Amino acid sequence: MTTHGPVLPVWTCGGCSLPWPCPTRRQELRAEFDGAPESLTIYMGSYFAWAAEDLAWVAAGSLHARFLGWTR
Repeated sequence: MTTHGPVLPVWTCGGCSLPWPCPTRRQELRAEFDGAPESLTIYMGSYFAWAAEDLAWVAAGSLHARFLGWTR
């Protein structure tokens, strides 16, 4: 269990207050989805869509980089 979950609706990290997913959570997610990068991308895609609703003023490209760009 992680303490680095999202604080909604502002999408900051509950563990370190950085924008979520923070570097720690990204590392945890890479380990959790080791060997299944497509599943990680699908998982983070759902968070991307959710965050886009809450963070409508943030550019879509920025949200894409934040939620999906690091999964490659």
